[in-house]
Amino acid sequence: MEELIPLNKSEIESADFQAGIMLLVDKPKGWTSFDVVNKVRWAIRKKLNVKKIKVGHSGTLDPMATGLLVLCIGKWTKKLSLLEGLPKSYHGTMKFGETTPSYDAESEVDGTFPTDHISKELLIEKTEQFKGWIDQTPPMFSAIKVKGQPLYKLARKGIKIEIKSRKVEITKYELPRVEMPEVDFEIDCSKGTYIRSLAYDLGKAADSGAHLIALRRTSIGDYSIDNAFDLMELVELIHPESES
Repeated sequence: MEELIPLNKSEIESADFQAGIMLLVDKPKGWTSFDVVNKVRWAIRKKLNVKKIKVGHSGTLDPMATGLLVLCIGKWTKKLSLLEGLPKSYHGTMKFGETTPSYDAESEVDGTFPTDHISKELLIEKTEQFKGWIDQTPPMFSAIKVKGQPLYKLARKGIKIEIKSRKVEITKYELPRVEMPEVDFEIDCSKGTYIRSLAYDLGKAADSGAHLIALRRTSIGDYSIDNAFDLMELVELIHPESES
């Protein structure tokens, strides 16, 4: 694969945004991935005094999640396809004993389940069935489109349809902290994996229920959150006046 090198702090001022650059950004909680793209695009437009500039990202994060977004700007947006198949790493927390329609804390609890029988040993045993290549069913609350309609829009209308499972690969699934009802996890996986579904499915496998309450993406391929810009710091570096 062609090597794409992201900009560091010292290179922002002299960057040729139109010719193409890559930026690593730490998405804040509560922001959509599109919000981040819009914020960075606005700052670049102001810096260059142009009406349009292409900005795209390599993989959506839910609003509740934080962590790594890889942005490509200008002519490098054509290179986003080179990043699509890269594996990803996450850590976060799931809560047992409750399920939600969205499989995370973005929707209200719709079911409660016993947890007294759950031990760390049981959960570690159950994670084994989710390692390697597995068939995973995405959550109804997702951006997957059916006949042009995102599933989450259908879900909000109370419309339920059968969702086809997909093949995904889980190369790491560890549980460093189990303090019921909360369980921390670390996951390495292929593109297309829904961590929310892994939480829901582990709850079901443990004869209980679970949903995601925190999620952070720490890497995409060799790109690490350790090298990512804080969003507001990045905006200030690109064009100070744009943050006001």
